[in-house]
Amino acid sequence: MNTSEETILKLERFVKKVAQKFPMTDEPTIMTDIHLSLSQDTGELLAFDDNDDEITRCVVNEWIDSKEPDFYDGAADVMRTVIRRLHDSVDNMCILKPYSFVLENDEREHVSELYIVDSDIEIIGGDLMKGLDEDLDKFLNDLLK
Repeated sequence: MNTSEETILKLERFVKKVAQKFPMTDEPTIMTDIHLSLSQDTGELLAFDDNDDEITRCVVNEWIDSKEPDFYDGAADVMRTVIRRLHDSVDNMCILKPYSFVLENDEREHVSELYIVDSDIEIIGGDLMKGLDEDLDKFLNDLLK
């Protein structure tokens, strides 16, 4: 997915607004994940907490009526890049760890795990178990030889 600099800047502002809603304090008291709901039809990106309270929203003009078959995979890659750039703000949000950023479609169905923050671990990526079956099959075959 080719993404313009304007879109990247808009997404950075979006992530910064999310981080501003959870300023760092001595003791994190909020337990939540950040759910990013994206509509392929309208280009609307919304952030929610676990209680479905809206945190912020924006419209990504470039994504309105996108016909790309792998739209959500491409959007997830772009969002991961943006979050990675802003990891200092994202990692220091006043949320009990571990917490994650999750991408969902406009029907609020899980699409991808974008970013997980834990005390000592940061995971940036998609499916954490991708290729696990193949790796286990190969390991078992090697073991049985």
